[in-house]
Amino acid sequence: MSAARLVITCPDRPGIISAVSGFLAAAGANIVRSDQYSSDPAGGTFFLRMEFTGAGTDIAGGFAQIGERFDMDWRFWDAAVPKRVAILVSREDHCLQELLWRRRRDELDAEVVLVASNHEDLRSDVDAYGLPFHHVPVSPETKPESEARLLELVAGHCDLVVLARYMQILSGDFLDRVGAPVINIHHSFLPAFAGTAPYTQARERGVKLIGATAHYVTEELDAGPIIEQDVIRVSHRDDVATLTRLGSDIERLVLSRAVQWHCEDRVLRHGETTVVF
Repeated sequence: MSAARLVITCPDRPGIISAVSGFLAAAGANIVRSDQYSSDPAGGTFFLRMEFTGAGTDIAGGFAQIGERFDMDWRFWDAAVPKRVAILVSREDHCLQELLWRRRRDELDAEVVLVASNHEDLRSDVDAYGLPFHHVPVSPETKPESEARLLELVAGHCDLVVLARYMQILSGDFLDRVGAPVINIHHSFLPAFAGTAPYTQARERGVKLIGATAHYVTEELDAGPIIEQDVIRVSHRDDVATLTRLGSDIERLVLSRAVQWHCEDRVLRHGETTVVF
């Protein structure tokens, strides 16, 4: 039996669970999973994710009255419909390959609609998966034109944009117009070592742990809401090349988990943070 999801964010108050579950029961739905969290039961923000069977997303129209009564930000999603994902990448392939490999093995609940890159290096790799590859070169002088071309490719055609080591800073205008969330992988354990060359920074500081961070992209560099992080232990014997090699494994896993969770509607944004069910 196909499943659907309902995700809600609203001010916390009594009666939310009762109203939502009562509505789904009346629609013939059977709740098979429910996760909830309150930032503060006394006037905080309430987060809810439900999976249900027995009814489809066509019941969404009838939910509007409950949504208005509780001042909800809510959405339904048919779990049988994978989210459409566009991937932007530069020359490094490890994060891209991880996502494409998982998708081929049906371990990533997403439809990769295209890959776009500012270099030609990875065209043959993407062609091997039978996916569209678009070369959109960019330079400081042509950045507005390059972003305009990217918007032609992705705006209205995807539900998520993934920066799989896309070594370009997207403008605020692009983020305003793209019409979909953007997830980035940063090769450090943010907020440490934001910006460029984080493994070099880590080596210079003699850290004993390095990590990676997947986060939503905002106009402020490497400062968007964090979705997932992980670390690996290193030592003074490790040079920058070794740190880069070790870190790439963490980057691949952290990004793939973040993309999967987003595509399963497990990530709810809350200001500068996230709730991940």
